Amino acid sequence: MEDRLVTVAIHTYEKAQILKSVLEANGVDASIHNVNQILPVVSAGVRVRIRESDLPKALGIIEEMNNAQAVQDAVAEELQKKPHEILVPVDFSDYSQRACSFAFSLAAKTNSEVVLLHSYMNFGASASIGGVISYERTIDEETRKANYERAEKEMFEFERQLNDLIEMEDLPKVKFSAKIREGIPEEEILHYVKRHSPMMIVMGTRGKSQKDMELIGSVTAEIVERAWVPVFAIPENTVIKSFDEIRSIACVTNFEDKDLIAFDKMMSILKPFKFKVHFVHFSQGNSANLWSEIKLSGIRSYFAKYYPELEFEYNMLKGNDLLSVLDDFIQENSIDVVSMNTHKRNIFARLFNHSIARKMVFHTDTAMFVFHS
Repeated sequence: MEDRLVTVAIHTYEKAQILKSVLEANGVDASIHNVNQILPVVSAGVRVRIRESDLPKALGIIEEMNNAQAVQDAVAEELQKKPHEILVPVDFSDYSQRACSFAFSLAAKTNSEVVLLHSYMNFGASASIGGVISYERTIDEETRKANYERAEKEMFEFERQLNDLIEMEDLPKVKFSAKIREGIPEEEILHYVKRHSPMMIVMGTRGKSQKDMELIGSVTAEIVERAWVPVFAIPENTVIKSFDEIRSIACVTNFEDKDLIAFDKMMSILKPFKFKVHFVHFSQGNSANLWSEIKLSGIRSYFAKYYPELEFEYNMLKGNDLLSVLDDFIQENSIDVVSMNTHKRNIFARLFNHSIARKMVFHTDTAMFVFHS
């Protein structure tokens, strides 16, 4: 018996293109009908059609998309009810100062509060074997108290420096607070995120020119890998010094609906700023991927419609060494920030595992905006 075509949804051309891409990414062949061939972007009542045998699977995918959108809308509505927090883990280094410059510039434009979080460990180093330091817990209460007082003193001095910069107008005047926690830094950061759901985390790291991993840099790699809120990672040698200076962002995409959600999240955060967006898709090997080019062009009208104020460019990158290809693209196009979404089917999923995440964080001198599905 012939497997006839059925209409699974009727949308505008832009939404139909997105649904078609999502269905095909999940193994459901789809086609678009009733398209105005002269001006497809203005077509009304565009039909997305599939084989009848694929209908149950397609309906499940559409329901999942609708549920995800409903959750996203509910989260956005809830966030509007409370002040946004920008979490800045600090270790009082130059990296912390740089992270604060970014966080304060964003807070000033988004009416947000900055929370400084310092975590210290009551451990004493006992030995170093092959560059690895082992630790034993300090149980002496006098030492514990002295460690806390030292952290408190350092935080007080750090706050004083920030207030001086505000008074000299080197930093915008925004509300900020400081918190000190005893514990492993990455665990304390994740614990704070779980309890308070900040809008994002802003952290510094050393960048690719440094070989030794200082505390804040290695912690940044852990948070990039494990956090479930957006993370903005700032290498030591990043040229830009605040969000106001961002002029170009490269958004890595694999044509999945979660990439579009990540982009919407990024734009909700960076809405006050003006910059050019480069959509980047990686194709393994040297052969042209015509289907990827078709899908990439298919989302072009969607972003042109919903983000008319932005300038977009679409790029297909080929090669086997993704980091090298990305480096070349960053240099050739003067990219200030690389934005990416981490989830199982994304091209960068292979990079963000426990061992490779640190390589990515320390590989580049370009700021990274990382989202988590």
